[in-house]
Amino acid sequence: MYSSILKTVFVLPVIAAIFLLAGCSTEGTQPPPVPGPAGWKQVADLNGTWKFSVGDNPEWASAVFQDENWERIQVPSSWENQGFHGYDGYAWYRTAFEVPRDYQNKIVYLFLGFIDDVDQVFVNGKLVGSSGSFPPHYWTAYDVDRRYPVSTEILHYAKKNIIAVRVYDDEFEGGILRGDIGLYIPEYSLQNGINLVGTWKFKTGDNPAWKGSEINDSNWADIIVPGYWETQGFPEYDGFAWYRRTVFVPAEFRDEKLIIVLGKVDDIDEVYLNGKLVGATGNMEHKDMGDNYLKLRAYYLSADNLKYGEKNLIAVRVYDGFKDGGIYEGPVSIVSQQEYIKYWNKLRNSNNFIDKIFN
Repeated sequence: MYSSILKTVFVLPVIAAIFLLAGCSTEGTQPPPVPGPAGWKQVADLNGTWKFSVGDNPEWASAVFQDENWERIQVPSSWENQGFHGYDGYAWYRTAFEVPRDYQNKIVYLFLGFIDDVDQVFVNGKLVGSSGSFPPHYWTAYDVDRRYPVSTEILHYAKKNIIAVRVYDDEFEGGILRGDIGLYIPEYSLQNGINLVGTWKFKTGDNPAWKGSEINDSNWADIIVPGYWETQGFPEYDGFAWYRRTVFVPAEFRDEKLIIVLGKVDDIDEVYLNGKLVGATGNMEHKDMGDNYLKLRAYYLSADNLKYGEKNLIAVRVYDGFKDGGIYEGPVSIVSQQEYIKYWNKLRNSNNFIDKIFN
């Protein structure tokens, strides 16, 4: 009781004063950026009016599709609340946005909140993420907060971009229901590296040969990294799985000490470059999971194993013990040691000052 009173008497006035100072401005000062969810900065606000149509047509994903005659609908909100009472089935949303040139070398995340039940999301006609599974193998992802990374190769900067969202609702409310709707970037991100966000090859099961370049993975599934595999067509799967991707390493990187950053993996992993092990978190033999899913993966890449000016194969072996699995959170990139250390120090020093006061 007394500690609560002390907090009210001493801490709250301090916080109030801080916010009052933060709100003061001088003529000509630009307003601060919208902070967005904790740890994120908003690039574009996507709340508001979108184009909408019931039905299903793959052509509606195209950036050049003419949607002038579509209905208008508010996002976020169920479509039942906006004149489509009792409708269950397929529907599409579309809207346009711009990304300033200032964000040209940064990974932008599309936040779509909670969608009931299943979705596929396209930016400029390219698939950037999905959650749940459409019929005939339907399963819902109504409780998944959608956050999809959008590769820099897909976006047009300082020009119009088109988002198209395919939705399937099985029963009750349907559509983009609630949450943070917009484009965001992390407050702290890696710069000037080789972007590994986007589509990787993926296969469940386990075979040590899958680390090698001689394997033909053309018939493997495509999966978006980062993102849980459960939300991308592999519901309730626990066990081993492999990711593979080739990446071009420019010759000018020869003089840099390079690190591959794979964000966070649920639960444990081994990472191979051109067939050679470069790092691991957890013990595959004993399936030692612990809190490894919370650890940031960052492994040094040996210059002896890198092919400069050529393509290199990255293979990631993952074991998931229960619940969610996979390379689920960024950053995902190859960067210099210097760049990584700067990023790490920002993360280490980023604890919220108000949390420090109350703790």
